[in-house]
Amino acid sequence: MKIINKNSSIFFLIILLVFSRLIPHPPNFTPIISIVILGGILFQSFILTAIVFFTSMFISDLIIGLYPEMIFTYITLMIIGILYYFIFNKINYKNLIVHSFFGSFIFYLITNFFVWTNGSLYEQTLDGLIQCYILAIPFFSNTLLSTIFFSYLTFACVDKIKTHFYKIEKTTI
Repeated sequence: MKIINKNSSIFFLIILLVFSRLIPHPPNFTPIISIVILGGILFQSFILTAIVFFTSMFISDLIIGLYPEMIFTYITLMIIGILYYFIFNKINYKNLIVHSFFGSFIFYLITNFFVWTNGSLYEQTLDGLIQCYILAIPFFSNTLLSTIFFSYLTFACVDKIKTHFYKIEKTTI
């Protein structure tokens, strides 16, 4: 039995992530944060994790349209990736919901702080910051729900694939 090579799998995942941002979906309902959280499990390399999410984000941003604040989204994803690859890397089915919440919350806090500091939508006061966070709650809800959904889906797929290939290796020995 021929096993799909790693490069093909990475290319397919990037295409899938790009497509997930291009198809009609509720705002912030994409698998990007879940892939960043699970990068250590998926790739065993932080560099590869960063390449996958940066490439998929950049390609889809080229199609959707570039925007000045996108650097802050990329920086936030990099921070989440670093935290999850190097610190919070003991992920399992039981704690995945906590990790999904934490990753989504980090994204919400940092990106909306940048929206407040670099935009003209809100006054540069504490009240403006609070208003920014309050008005972003619906986006946070979508981010959280999508991160939970796609994290469990990805984790289950990886678990199933590992189990399947373990059985193949065991029977061919």
